[in-house]
Amino acid sequence: MHIRDIFKLHRTTFSFEFFPPRSEQAAADLFVSISELQPLKPTFVSVTYGAGGSTRELTRDLVVRLESETNLDPIPHLTCVGHSEGEVREVLSQYAKGGISNILALRGDPPDNDHEYDWSQGSFRHAGDLVRAIKAFNDSGEHPDRRGFGIGVAGFPEGHPGTPNRLVEMEHLKAKVDAGADYICTQLFFDNRDFYDFRDRCRLAGIDVPILAGIMPITSMKGMKRMAELALGARYPAALLRALNRTSGKDEAVRRVGVHWATEQCRDLLDHDVDGIHLYTLNRSTATREIYKTLGVEDSHALA
Repeated sequence: MHIRDIFKLHRTTFSFEFFPPRSEQAAADLFVSISELQPLKPTFVSVTYGAGGSTRELTRDLVVRLESETNLDPIPHLTCVGHSEGEVREVLSQYAKGGISNILALRGDPPDNDHEYDWSQGSFRHAGDLVRAIKAFNDSGEHPDRRGFGIGVAGFPEGHPGTPNRLVEMEHLKAKVDAGADYICTQLFFDNRDFYDFRDRCRLAGIDVPILAGIMPITSMKGMKRMAELALGARYPAALLRALNRTSGKDEAVRRVGVHWATEQCRDLLDHDVDGIHLYTLNRSTATREIYKTLGVEDSHALA
């Protein structure tokens, strides 16, 4: 379903993110998690795209499998890194023929997080360039939906790590929306005040598309440190750190604190009329199911 239709049907969306498995066992484990999450009837699910386009085929294969074997509505990520215009058009053409309705357009990470990466290796330097390419594909009429793909872009409540000037950062985000983006999905954050301030600044800048809040429950201390690396920096509030310190690092206690914190974030976001909550599942189901249960949500359609 086109993302614009999704937002018309749902006052608040609930969506999940998966990453493509790299082995048969990982794929089997993921589809066990998916079988446990399907009853929650998420509004849609997204599938990540590895650094440097490293999971291009794996992402496509997972998206196709989700589309054909489940009742989930998949939204693939697509990044700029190292891709020519022809390669991007080929990917879009394959997704259009496969009945995929939406794309999440990202700048993406260079291979192995190469900080000296030469962005001239590809045809796209910024996510806005990719949005314009998708919009051009839409205008070509190749997609079976006359509107073409619905387009999502990323937002950063704590600030984009590559753009220290927050005024310039907001100009870049507005440029992506003006180029054709239908919604914004945020990077993970742990203090809702950061999200509310980001949302207010978006509105002041004239950005009026839906903004989905990215939430990732902490389930281990190792995972917490890894999150900060993947997010290129994440701010952990002192209250959260105090709660984690009380666990003495015990795995189950850390998991309970992390899930409780994420649940309270979701409750508060719902109380403040968030457009949607996007849960980073790390291909597991337990934390997401516990959050739903505690919030009293039987399935995402209860929030329609």
